[in-house]
Amino acid sequence: MSAPAPPLPRPRERRWLVPLLVALLLAQMAAAMVTTAVRQTPTIDEPVYVVTATDYLHEHRLRYNPEHPPLGKLLIAAGIAVAHPHYDAGFPGTQGEAGRHLLYESGNDPWRLMLWARLPVIALTLLGGLVVFAFARDLAGRAAGLVALALYAFCPDVVAHGSLATLDLPLTAFLLTSVWLAWRARNRPRLYVPLAGAALGAAVATKMSALPAIPLLMLLAAWSVRHARAGAGRRRGALSALGSAGVVLAVALAVIWATYLVVDPRLGFAPAEPIPPLAGTRALVSGLLPLPPAYGAGLRAQFAMEYYPWEGFLFGRVYTGALWYYLPVALLVKTPLGLLALGAAGAVTVLAVPRLRPAALYLLLPPALLLAVATTGARDFGTRYALFVPVFLALAGGCVTLWRRRWAEALAGVLVLWVAVSSLRTFPYYLPYANEAFGGPARTHRLLHDSNVDWGQDLGTLADRLRERYPGERVWLVYKGSGVPSYYGIHAGAPLSVPPERVRGLLVVSDSAVAKARGRLAELIRTSRPVDDVGHSITVYRR
Repeated sequence: MSAPAPPLPRPRERRWLVPLLVALLLAQMAAAMVTTAVRQTPTIDEPVYVVTATDYLHEHRLRYNPEHPPLGKLLIAAGIAVAHPHYDAGFPGTQGEAGRHLLYESGNDPWRLMLWARLPVIALTLLGGLVVFAFARDLAGRAAGLVALALYAFCPDVVAHGSLATLDLPLTAFLLTSVWLAWRARNRPRLYVPLAGAALGAAVATKMSALPAIPLLMLLAAWSVRHARAGAGRRRGALSALGSAGVVLAVALAVIWATYLVVDPRLGFAPAEPIPPLAGTRALVSGLLPLPPAYGAGLRAQFAMEYYPWEGFLFGRVYTGALWYYLPVALLVKTPLGLLALGAAGAVTVLAVPRLRPAALYLLLPPALLLAVATTGARDFGTRYALFVPVFLALAGGCVTLWRRRWAEALAGVLVLWVAVSSLRTFPYYLPYANEAFGGPARTHRLLHDSNVDWGQDLGTLADRLRERYPGERVWLVYKGSGVPSYYGIHAGAPLSVPPERVRGLLVVSDSAVAKARGRLAELIRTSRPVDDVGHSITVYRR
């Protein structure tokens, strides 16, 4: 019997096809994020992060924004270092006032400074895309990696927050990376367990909302090492698993301490504003954590915010407090339908295909647990608090490619194309995106508010619109954001400070203010006629 023929060599063009597709997907994502970053004025949170990062660079002190650890702002500082802004280190105001002073009163160009502050987050978002591709490829092959990356690259929420100098996307990217490295530890625990701990530490050093991920990642690392040491005996395997959990915790804590030491090696802490007093179990926990004093103080500030009676808005209803179902409902509105469908099918695939079942603990448990924790929060301000959900849905969606049937491949292709078209249709207004089942971005403001729709990002677009379409007309403005209207050439009256009969001409109102309008503002809106929409986040009325 003759020997079997050797396999044919792979065609040369296929060797570069996958890298080319990855590069194209990331290139279009980069173009979308940079274009968005160039157009948008500062959102509500960005000036605080930018001034804090600038203070880190110039003064090396922990003064502003203690409620968030330093790492995300150190990332932003990498861009600010290139911009070389003028900085008044002795400014006596609050962190919000200091941010506006830096952008608008210190001789800086806010357009240029904000772009440089946003570029490092854009770069990290693109690196997160590579992690998505690599994770899905490890699970189910290159086709899965490409599908997952396409879903990630076209997801409007990812593009929106990846183009801002904020902390939500960096947190998500670090969490995703830590889970991927924990998965890889199943084969090489000595290398990947410490790396998973470092990525986890980066997440917790970016936002305190990542704290619940610490026991989760310790569990995943222990489970991975247990798999890797399956033949080493029960006792030895248990000790190895326990040790790996300890390594993850120790490395994560070391990373957190290192970020504070990078800002100020003396670990001094002199906040610009007093930390609210706190008592009870939460105060005890914040004091007992083996973390820098500034971290504990920031955690107390976060806990104090949970007691504040924040106002929310959901499907036309204004309420005080928090609704446990707010985030799940908001995610249904703001996640593309194709991504929802593929993510659900991918979750079923992970549970149904034997070779993928071990990955269920890594793919399905983290978003489910972290979303459950997020639903207990007191601030119903946006899906940015659960940005990890669409990212893990994209990962799961890639696993659908394991069904080697033509109808499954065709359906996956159609759904990916649907996500891409839906995303491109909302360009460049990604922040107010809503999927087609809820009417698209033009109707999002009727369902949600705040960072889901209107975060103050379209002040510059409003200025252009007023100059182009309404030159010389009297303007009355109710703006919710951190920008300074006069800097952009908007010279408007305050309609709530004068009798209603004097408000004539154009009434311009941020959609977040429209959503919760009461009293005089509600009456002004009721007796006005909407004539224009700016970025799906600001409504122009005529009176």
